Amino acid sequence: MTVKIVTDSLSDIAGDLVGELGITVVPLYVRFGETVYKDRVEITTEEFYRRLVSEAALPSTTQPTPNDFLEVYNALAKETDEILVIVVSSKLSGTYQSATQAKEMVKGKCRIEIVDSLSVAMGMGLIVIAAVNAVKAGANLDKAADLARGAVPRSHLIAYFDTLKYLAKGGHIGKAQGLLGAMISIKPILTVKDGEMAEKKKVRSLSAGLDYLYDIAAGFSNIEGLAVEHATTPDDADQLVERLSAIYPKERIYRAVISPVVGTHAGPNALALTVLEAEKK
Repeated sequence: MTVKIVTDSLSDIAGDLVGELGITVVPLYVRFGETVYKDRVEITTEEFYRRLVSEAALPSTTQPTPNDFLEVYNALAKETDEILVIVVSSKLSGTYQSATQAKEMVKGKCRIEIVDSLSVAMGMGLIVIAAVNAVKAGANLDKAADLARGAVPRSHLIAYFDTLKYLAKGGHIGKAQGLLGAMISIKPILTVKDGEMAEKKKVRSLSAGLDYLYDIAAGFSNIEGLAVEHATTPDDADQLVERLSAIYPKERIYRAVISPVVGTHAGPNALALTVLEAEKK
């Protein structure tokens, strides 16, 4: 039986790509006031970002429940006896704990391996895609899980933030705490280090940010995967993709929109690049 792959909505794998990859996505939750929505299921990214900038109260977010994962596991167990689950960094969300608790409830029905991506957004998404490709090439659960874990240190997410306001209020600023006192004109660029957000660079404009993101990608000699995603600025993402096409085939660059749950902390105008470094031979 083919290994079935599960991820969460913070992987930013959405739309047609979910079907193309044959994966199952477990949504997190975003709350505006008293109303709770499943990420990308009950609220679109467009509606979310419109409300994020127009409403006075900031939204909050919650991880999936163990039962959310249990329902997925039970459904997939009817089709396979091997399930690989790749989730957002356990240092950024309780999603890993929910996935693990659900696994304990289905013991004996099928084998389930859970991988902590130690990343978020396409930093996790490219790990998921690498695992899918391995399964399509014939990998069993053990090999696919080993490949996913091996891809974790090779996945490099670098994100340009127009503001740190949303990240700070959400409590996920991590090792970038020192940036909070920076001048208002400073645009921070963050990365994920040891599963947490960490400072990478300070720039003074979007243009400088785009230059920096390009230079990061150009600094890798061997790239397995590349992704560009945005919150509310598709034109900026287009510009970065065009520049990156000089060093990597444009048709192989994954495009994504930052999910509502991630957007709650990233805010509008965020732009991210992920490089999946090729495995050294």
